[in-house]
Amino acid sequence: MPKRFLAELLGTFWLVFGGCGSAVLAAVFPYGQGESNPLGLGFLGVALAFGLTLLTMAYAIGHVSGCHINPAVSFGLWASGRFPGSALLPYVVAQVLGGVLAGGLLYGIASGRKGFELIGSNPLATNGFGAHSPGGYGFWAALIIEVLLTFFFLLVILGSTHRDAIKDFAGVPIGLSLVLIHLISIPVTNTSVNPARSTGVALWVGGEAIGQLWLFWLAPIVGALLAGWVQRHLLEAGEH
Repeated sequence: MPKRFLAELLGTFWLVFGGCGSAVLAAVFPYGQGESNPLGLGFLGVALAFGLTLLTMAYAIGHVSGCHINPAVSFGLWASGRFPGSALLPYVVAQVLGGVLAGGLLYGIASGRKGFELIGSNPLATNGFGAHSPGGYGFWAALIIEVLLTFFFLLVILGSTHRDAIKDFAGVPIGLSLVLIHLISIPVTNTSVNPARSTGVALWVGGEAIGQLWLFWLAPIVGALLAGWVQRHLLEAGEH
């Protein structure tokens, strides 16, 4: 467990630092030049950054901890019968700790630029709805899309890691699915599908970022549990 704990901490750190870092440091570069920034990453670049962090960690730590780096993934694997409940707490603690450390370091780096402030609808790439949604989407839109996308994210993970699948390439569809998820939902919630990712930056921002954080725990975990149940009782029903 100590090795798996460290692997999950490092993996989640990399996910939050790489994904949120791309949004905070590079998405709108050069800074203060209006909405059209040809040198900035934009939504596509941020989506690719999140997918690449997961893809690289899948091969870096997958053999150590399974590379969950997301509490929703741990819950979904538990619901599917592939992960012991006794390991849930240490995995989730490691993931949240890794996310918070990454958020803090990202805040420290971003603060090194003159004029940086924790203001706006999504400082440090926080997740939110209503006034804190990049596109102004409300509570129900945020809830539905986070449940739905996490559900399909877990189906991809569970299907790609099935004993009959080509496991050596599992990291590719899983990473690409996270890219697709971000392409769909950045305008809605800034994309969570990962409570540790949301917590890692929200705790440094405070205020409404923490006030809305509960949704980004509830929705991804509900979506993951549903996917785990479907995989275990419907898609794999009757398998030995």
